[in-house]
Amino acid sequence: MPSTVVLEKKKAQVEALAERIKGSVAGVVVDYKGINVEDDTKLRKELREAGVEYTVVKNSILKRAADAAGLEGMDPVLEGTTAIATSAEDYVASARILQKYADAHDFFNVKSGYLDGEVIELSKIEALAKLPSREVLLATVCSVFNAPIAAFARAVQAIVDKGGVEACESEKAEEPAAEEAAAETEAPAEDAPAADASEDKSAE
Repeated sequence: MPSTVVLEKKKAQVEALAERIKGSVAGVVVDYKGINVEDDTKLRKELREAGVEYTVVKNSILKRAADAAGLEGMDPVLEGTTAIATSAEDYVASARILQKYADAHDFFNVKSGYLDGEVIELSKIEALAKLPSREVLLATVCSVFNAPIAAFARAVQAIVDKGGVEACESEKAEEPAAEEAAAETEAPAEDAPAADASEDKSAE
């Protein structure tokens, strides 16, 4: 039988993971067996830079933690190798990064995920993966933050219609050039009063 020390250690792991899940807005569970050490290192770095916490976990620990956090419907996928990625603020980062790796590695698979404490279908995780990054999304739709939710949703859809992240970033890059051109056009108008003053002095 497991010793008291081992049981206490597992209990602490379950409690810590449960609190982590409760404190996150989104999470993704993956089967990581199809990724080599080099790619795993790159994956962890990309997730860390995006503010996503990623850890390998035993299925028994995750099952108990999910139950403690009120996540229902995750039990069927808790087999084989398992890792969980959670984000405290970003709804799409974990899905976007992990789905990209799943697409590039035959045996690296997304198994499940959740949003705001509810387990979601794989199709929804794939849809989240196609959304722009949090930074681009915030920069593009900041003008509608005070508008109704329907307006916010339309703005997000507009980003997707434009072609996603690359198109939005390209559009942002063009804005400074347009502002400079407008400033050059207005410059002569600002010099006009000075010219009129010179003419008045000549007339005197």
